[in-house]
Amino acid sequence: MAGKLSPTHEAPYRGLRVLDLGQGIASPYCAMLLGVYGADVIKVEPPEGDWSRFLGTTYGSHTTLSAVYNRGKHSLCLDMKHKDGIAIAKRLARDSDVLIEGFRPGVAARLGLGYEELSRDNPGLIYLSISGFGQSGPYSKRPGSDSVAQAFSGLVSVNPGNDGVPHRVGTTISDVVTGVYAFQAIATTLFARMTTGTGRWIDVNLAQSTAALIGHKVAEHVLEGGAPRALNVPAGTYQCSDGWMMVTLVNEAQYQRLCGAIGREDLATDSRFNDFARRADSADALIPQLREIFRTQPVEVWLARLHAADVIAERIHNPSEWLHSPHVEATKAAVRHDTPGVGPVYSARTPGIASLSEDHLRPAPDIGQDSVAVLLEAGYDRAAIDELIKAGAVRQAKEA
Repeated sequence: MAGKLSPTHEAPYRGLRVLDLGQGIASPYCAMLLGVYGADVIKVEPPEGDWSRFLGTTYGSHTTLSAVYNRGKHSLCLDMKHKDGIAIAKRLARDSDVLIEGFRPGVAARLGLGYEELSRDNPGLIYLSISGFGQSGPYSKRPGSDSVAQAFSGLVSVNPGNDGVPHRVGTTISDVVTGVYAFQAIATTLFARMTTGTGRWIDVNLAQSTAALIGHKVAEHVLEGGAPRALNVPAGTYQCSDGWMMVTLVNEAQYQRLCGAIGREDLATDSRFNDFARRADSADALIPQLREIFRTQPVEVWLARLHAADVIAERIHNPSEWLHSPHVEATKAAVRHDTPGVGPVYSARTPGIASLSEDHLRPAPDIGQDSVAVLLEAGYDRAAIDELIKAGAVRQAKEA
């Protein structure tokens, strides 16, 4: 599985061995990112499979979650309730550079797969734990999820709808950003390991990652007494005669140009609206006027006018519209993997890759698709593997 070629800009982690014990999105996405950059990733799944394989509409052995976030991996199916399953995981950890786990705090150690035990045999091991609230603290034992992290961190509170109700962001943003922060932490530790020669235990959690995502909002709430003024009124979503668009602005000159583009220069000179603070305080008087104006023309008519005036605006796409946008097609911003039992699986290309190497990732595997191959490479002979399969410690996909 692991190639013998040297690392390149396209595959800087070529030769790196990653053991992915995580399920869901955050842990698998972090491991997938390492694979995108050339690492050899072994995904260890229980006999029933990663739970993300069943969250949503199923296509063969996948949902879109498992098919997208497990690309580029080899699947080894182990029964961790079997002593031989644990023994195999320990053996693989001994030869791994990175181990990623997403158990609740304390579970990995109880299984004999905690950092302290594994690092005795492999001091260079970089061990990443992903959880809902972290490995310590009064909430560490609480169950966590993407929605819980969005709520706890404050993200939901800063995302009110026109109905005044705080809303969860409509995708697994906490899981994804946690995977990205985890990938970043591993990258910095790999760099340090070149000098120190040792790995470390990295603790990344959904709650903290999501709080980091909302950036200045914590400072804003403290400094403005918990009721921050809207940042850039009249920025927001506006319904046109044939769809929706987003309009925003970052300086006063853009507001002046916006008023000219819609033929309402009077709004630029109205004393209620002549700076950011006044517009925020008078939003209820300004925004309804803009809504009425924008409903009169199609999106493309308004975009032509706004862009000609150098105002920041864009059509609101759904994911399919984004995928088929001329810009996305021209820049190859999406990648397709034809996945057995599923069909074509599209996803956004990982930013910053030096080439189109992501196109050549193997599709997400079936449960235990590579069990025999992984164990052969780990030094087990075929007779021993057959015995492990017979005992139930290892499962191999039927079609393999």
